[in-house]
Amino acid sequence: MTQTAFGAHSTTADVLAGIDLTGRTALVTGGYSGLGLATTRALTRAGARVVVPALRPDAAQQALADVAGVEVDRLDLADLASVRAFADRFLRSHPALDILVASAGIMACPETRVGPGWEAHFAINHLGHYALANLLWPALAAADTARVVSVASGRNPAWRIRWHDVQFEHGYDKWEAYTQSKLANILFARHLDLLGGPHRVRAFSVNPGWIRTPLQRHLTVEEMVAAGWIDTDGTPTPGLFKTVEQGAATQVWAATSAPLDATGGDYCVDCRTTDGNPTDSSEAARLWALSADLTGLDLIGRA
Repeated sequence: MTQTAFGAHSTTADVLAGIDLTGRTALVTGGYSGLGLATTRALTRAGARVVVPALRPDAAQQALADVAGVEVDRLDLADLASVRAFADRFLRSHPALDILVASAGIMACPETRVGPGWEAHFAINHLGHYALANLLWPALAAADTARVVSVASGRNPAWRIRWHDVQFEHGYDKWEAYTQSKLANILFARHLDLLGGPHRVRAFSVNPGWIRTPLQRHLTVEEMVAAGWIDTDGTPTPGLFKTVEQGAATQVWAATSAPLDATGGDYCVDCRTTDGNPTDSSEAARLWALSADLTGLDLIGRA
């Protein structure tokens, strides 16, 4: 575990104190809401130029109206044609990409099929970001030292990829679909770092902790009360939730902390790396191969 001066209550301002990102380009998916918005604000305050690809560009422009140094473009992570079109536009205007934060995602939504029938959590939370990272590989490799941060969740050791039914074609469970996609985020970062390390591209996954954001939009009040997140009046359980600035701190730290140039692939919690799971490497390689097959993309693996 990496020892740092930061912890569970550190904010984005704390981890970026004294760090100058002037001249750096960052890309934050979901960078106009919740943790993504906090990440965008923090990186721009440190001097970075931040690109925010958005499913709803008008909403993104409105949310970011008071943030200088932001460029908004259109991206639908559920649509590989949209991912390709965005990546083409980005590469034409940005020779290098220093930071990629994969923050966009959905949680516990009703069964939804996208693209060629893919389950939406797996498609948006994982495959869309897998495709994006591959298509932006020339810009990542062109940076002096690049970081890719995959925003996951708290991890249960019992989580598994449903290799027999990744797309939930034989029965859908919204929480199993969500947790599979979050495990995929962790495994994606592990294998990306293995492939990207020789090119000075490091990757990390992060658990931001418990934060109230629009991510919970598909949950009813009754579900959140039953889970112990809030009381019947909608008041959050004391001590359970971080602020968005505290929640975004770990992904900002993973994206900018200089000591992390020397290592990567780790799962980060409260601005610290953890040792992860010993099965991650083999599972990560298997997931990478599956993702390459589904999307037809493996620019990083062939680099």
